[in-house]
Amino acid sequence: MRTKILYILSCSIFLLLSASKISAQEIKTNEGIRIPAERRAAPAIQDSLVITAPTPAIPGAAPQDTVRRSNEVLTDQVVYSAEDYMRLSPRENRLYLYDNAVITYGDINITAGKIILDNERNEIYAYGIPDSTGTYSQKPVFTQGQNVVRPDSIRFNFDTERALVFNSRTEQGEFKVLGEITKRENDSVYYMKNVKFTTSPNEENPDYYFYARRIKFVPDKKIVSGLVNMYIADVPTPLGLPFGYFPMTEEETSGFIIPSFGDDNNRGYYLQNGGYYFAISDYVDLTVLGDYYTNGSYGFRTESSYALRYRFRGNLSFRYEKLINSERGFPDFSESSVYNLRWHHTQDSKASPSSRFSASVNLGSSDYYQASTNQMNTGNRLTNTLSSSVSYSKTFNIQPQVNLSVAATHSQNTNTQQINMTLPTVQASMARVYPFEPKIGAKKGIIENINFQYNFRGENRFQTTDSLFFKPEMFKNAILGAQHQIPLTTNFKLFNYLSVNAGTNYTEAWVFKTFERRYDEDARLEVIDTVSGFDSYRTYNFNTSIGTTIYGTKNFSGNGKWQAIRHVLRPSISYNINPGFEHYYDEYMIPETDDREARIVEYSRFQGTLYGPPGKLFSSSIGLSLSNTFEAKVKDSADAAPRKVKLLNNLNISTSYNLAGDSLRLSPISVRGSIPIVQNKLDVNFGTNLDIYALNNNNRRIDRLNIQNGGSLFRLTNANVSFGYSFSSRDFSGGKENVNRLENQTFRNGGRPDDLFGKDMDIDGTFYDEQEEDMPEEDEESQNSWYNFNIPWDLRLAYTMNYSNSARQNELSSHSLMFSGDIELSPNWNIGASSGYDFVNHGFTHTQLRFARDLESWRMTFSWTPFGLYKQWNFFIGIKSSLLSDIKYEKRRERDRSL
Repeated sequence: MRTKILYILSCSIFLLLSASKISAQEIKTNEGIRIPAERRAAPAIQDSLVITAPTPAIPGAAPQDTVRRSNEVLTDQVVYSAEDYMRLSPRENRLYLYDNAVITYGDINITAGKIILDNERNEIYAYGIPDSTGTYSQKPVFTQGQNVVRPDSIRFNFDTERALVFNSRTEQGEFKVLGEITKRENDSVYYMKNVKFTTSPNEENPDYYFYARRIKFVPDKKIVSGLVNMYIADVPTPLGLPFGYFPMTEEETSGFIIPSFGDDNNRGYYLQNGGYYFAISDYVDLTVLGDYYTNGSYGFRTESSYALRYRFRGNLSFRYEKLINSERGFPDFSESSVYNLRWHHTQDSKASPSSRFSASVNLGSSDYYQASTNQMNTGNRLTNTLSSSVSYSKTFNIQPQVNLSVAATHSQNTNTQQINMTLPTVQASMARVYPFEPKIGAKKGIIENINFQYNFRGENRFQTTDSLFFKPEMFKNAILGAQHQIPLTTNFKLFNYLSVNAGTNYTEAWVFKTFERRYDEDARLEVIDTVSGFDSYRTYNFNTSIGTTIYGTKNFSGNGKWQAIRHVLRPSISYNINPGFEHYYDEYMIPETDDREARIVEYSRFQGTLYGPPGKLFSSSIGLSLSNTFEAKVKDSADAAPRKVKLLNNLNISTSYNLAGDSLRLSPISVRGSIPIVQNKLDVNFGTNLDIYALNNNNRRIDRLNIQNGGSLFRLTNANVSFGYSFSSRDFSGGKENVNRLENQTFRNGGRPDDLFGKDMDIDGTFYDEQEEDMPEEDEESQNSWYNFNIPWDLRLAYTMNYSNSARQNELSSHSLMFSGDIELSPNWNIGASSGYDFVNHGFTHTQLRFARDLESWRMTFSWTPFGLYKQWNFFIGIKSSLLSDIKYEKRRERDRSL
């Protein structure tokens, strides 16, 4: 059969060549056909293929082809194939390809059910074919480079590389373009008529689209249209433009950002988050946004992201707001300014193995998060501290190794507006040196394990307030100092079971300002004189500890669930001695007056310096510690392998006894532990302090046992219990674990690393921790349906309780339960809530209700805080595509504020 087909195909080719007088050298097999350079269209008819008359033979010359060929029209090989048949028509000078036909010409590829190659016109016609049910199938697909067009039919000319495309469908980035008639001028310009373009994933029945009568389409660059209207669900809307310009480049481009609009009870109507985006380069960008209120309030912010592959990446943001409350002349009128600076920088670990630079900065006005009109980060509003750190570290690979770091730190309490800042902090350390270690083999014994280090720390510290930050007053009270430490330690085994550690520590502190104190009898008050100049003090101490590990195992016979229980004890005893450095102390006398007796006041000139004064009193104490761990081996079934389960994790009991004290020598006994409730999911952490001494009538500890005072053996002074638990529907269905990958931005900016205070909405309507999660295989069918019968959900709990009774107050200082959860009612509907209850103050904590609806091409979100200090609601609906993110509607209603 194959021989017969080849024979018929050879006869057809021969007849075609004879009729058209084309040399057999011009035709290749069905792997490809090359049209020679001599065949070029005549000037009068550009689209047709002309074959000229033969040239007369010249006597004596070499034989020549009887066909005179024109110059080459096609510059590349035409490769074709088909599954059903390939037929050459000598009369029509055409090649017919049927069923999964393919034509390739250079970077152009056409596939279709039926393709006709017209040799006379150098054109290709491509169509679909009906299948067995009569459905129009195998529609043409035109591909050139990265551009793909899927029409109903296509006509393409090899000479001009122009094409007519009917009912074309193509994707350009996030855009899907559907045109009734398309004229291809070249590989970079298309003209289209009656066009729909959308970002909807359903291109056959999009939920919205833009309709234009005529457009000019430049692939990967732009769409320029005439009159354009927006259709939603095939219903025309009054939203239209006389012309439109839609950029489609895959690269970042500069452009305007359309603001959101709304109204505020205190500041009137506003425009928010409008500005301009600067695509500076492939490595850095810049966004400039501004807000304006009709009562005169305004604000602006700049944001920049930068990255250099394999080197570093980061982002920088600065926000400033001028806030005017009410109107001038009104009693509630107020005016204030707030600002906030954030910088986050990380260095790739491969950039420089021996050095590293990092930054995490969040500083500004203490009331920024509470007062800002354009900040919806609830976690930051409820946080009381802001912190920053910028550091550079360098490792010098010498012997011994030296580490050097320079850092600037900042800590700010937003309630008290106190700011602590170090600028800079310099630290250096030398690796451990073992002067007596053997050249070969492991270190053994007390001598060979002797080692020492050197550590240096220098600081320039500022303590100021929010109102004086970076003003001249801030730098007047700078505290400068340095500290040197040389720890000398060793360790060894005693009786092969006891581990012994011993060491001493030498510390030297340098200061450049001290404080002398005296009593001024005329003013009758203490006077502190600041003495500038270098001063120093030196201290040392000694410590040793001995410990071991004891194992106790109880095996159970039989094939029951409980196979064995193991108890691990780690007892340790430590001894510390700290000499008293009285020579660094002085004294002055406060004379006797009518209402007081004369007394002597001791002080150290190092009080108020960076590291404080050295200890005056001699101390010698013994520390006792006992760590307990209970584990079990259990079998879930008779055939299952045993698994290890923790019953009690790190039950630590510790106390100390002061050998140098005259009374109250035994410190309160501390008990800390963790009870695993759900393996690797829920641990209940607890802690308490027990005191053996009693209290007097003034609620002060006395040197008398509590049991001798008519009480119990131990007096409970404080206790705490806390746990955090996250679980979801996947924990019960055997699917993948639902790991909540929260956005780092909230935590990096000073907020909580969870969503127990609610989720924070960005300006594009998305929640910061919104993400696409992979569905288990058993849920794929439900994911594609309109309702998910296996409803996914997740829940997070946090419980804390603190009890205080150190002075017979017998009260719960804090007691609260917080929760946050989300339910996916359907693949497109999500609802969630975050709240809690304070059992001490008998009220709900910050409460947020949130709703999210996926509208295929659109995103709709709504968050509502129904009560409390931050009572508000936010509504957003907009197109999800980043290309059309400015097409949105947003409405906010925030609380009434009195600044």
